[in-house]
Amino acid sequence: MTRVAIIGAGPSGLAALRAFESARLKGAEIPELVCYERQGNWGGLWNYTWRTGTDEFGEPVHGSMYRYLWSNGPKECLEFADYTFEEHFGRAIPSYPPREVLHDYIAGRVERSGVRKYMRFNTSVRWVEFDKATGKFTVATKDLVADTTASESFDYVINATGHFSTPNVPAFEGLNKFPGRVMHSHDFRDAVEFAGKDLLIIGGSYSAEDIGIQCYKYGAKSVTFSYRTKPMGFNWPENFTERPLLTKVVGKTAHFKDGSTKDVDAIVLCTGFLHHYPYLPDELRLKSNNRLFPLGLYKGIFWQDCPQFMYLGAQDQYYTFNMFDAQAWYARDVILGRIALPDFATREADLLRWRAQEEEVADAFEAIDYQTEYTRDLLQATDYPPLDVDRVAELFKEWEHHKVEGILTYRDRAYPSVITGTMSPAHHTKWIEALDDSLVTFLNTGKTA
Repeated sequence: MTRVAIIGAGPSGLAALRAFESARLKGAEIPELVCYERQGNWGGLWNYTWRTGTDEFGEPVHGSMYRYLWSNGPKECLEFADYTFEEHFGRAIPSYPPREVLHDYIAGRVERSGVRKYMRFNTSVRWVEFDKATGKFTVATKDLVADTTASESFDYVINATGHFSTPNVPAFEGLNKFPGRVMHSHDFRDAVEFAGKDLLIIGGSYSAEDIGIQCYKYGAKSVTFSYRTKPMGFNWPENFTERPLLTKVVGKTAHFKDGSTKDVDAIVLCTGFLHHYPYLPDELRLKSNNRLFPLGLYKGIFWQDCPQFMYLGAQDQYYTFNMFDAQAWYARDVILGRIALPDFATREADLLRWRAQEEEVADAFEAIDYQTEYTRDLLQATDYPPLDVDRVAELFKEWEHHKVEGILTYRDRAYPSVITGTMSPAHHTKWIEALDDSLVTFLNTGKTA
């Protein structure tokens, strides 16, 4: 029987499991599936842990999730077409859920799909080897609980470990002598730690903006952003400032490229993540910065030099859960023989065309349109349930406008489900006042801080 290894049980790996199970429930004969997950539960980055550095087995901590994280985009833009929020929760819920609510939604779909039988939890993939002569992969793993190693043979491998878990940590002069706290956003866990402090955040993208306003929400004295290329330019509260890139730190004083200075108590590096696959040989390993279309992947999925090896979720992302589904359904149909891959030259021309179009993207709105067309291209080839990607794109653009109108208030907005048409209710508490992010409090109809 054909065997498929899935590495990782975050949203991308779970999308692959769901795709195959969907085909099985419709009468298809599916391959033998084995999903390896280093953590003790599925959910990937949506699992919260207090741990940083290494876990109880000495493995690098995968998660970058922090307490009090809320979705920074409307849930209506990531809703599964085959499993709505209303189906899961039994009613419409507000548009911006906190982490625990989203994890419950992700896990609920696969729990009801019955795919736990394919899982190998607490199992780390150590090495993947491809034998051109046999056309087979050997996947070497370690059972972290039993402390044993094993190797198995597979016909296909789906790499679904994501690329937001290995931090990119630049160096700045004087950081080694800075008397306060220095961390990468990967290790950020609790905004309360910075209450009453002057905080410097290096970076100008989503994690910087969100950690900044989280710390403001939980009592930071001031927040200073240091950007490399351009300021984010939101309508910040009065104790926020944006400065050009940090040049050095002398004691507690941060020096910036424009000659200005600021005394700070703590520094958080929101400087992005690396595509890091230490279990892959060079001939299978994607080497890329964070791009909407990394080179070397046909349809953004199939490794050009060995299409039996696939990546899910390797792109920079506006679309998330439902795009991972689109990729998973397409990958599944190639494995099942429903879609035939073209020859090398045709694949190369196609991926270079997508990359050339990406090079022309000028702003966030064009990036949304680009990824909309990419997702549409995948969806139209499979039996994934109907998803109105044009409406999703409209919601993304509304979201962008709402952030500009109020960086502290955009999470108080509500949007209609693209799948059911139901308008989401307003949350019972404004985001800036909602200090309890638990699932129970979020779903409670009464106001609770």
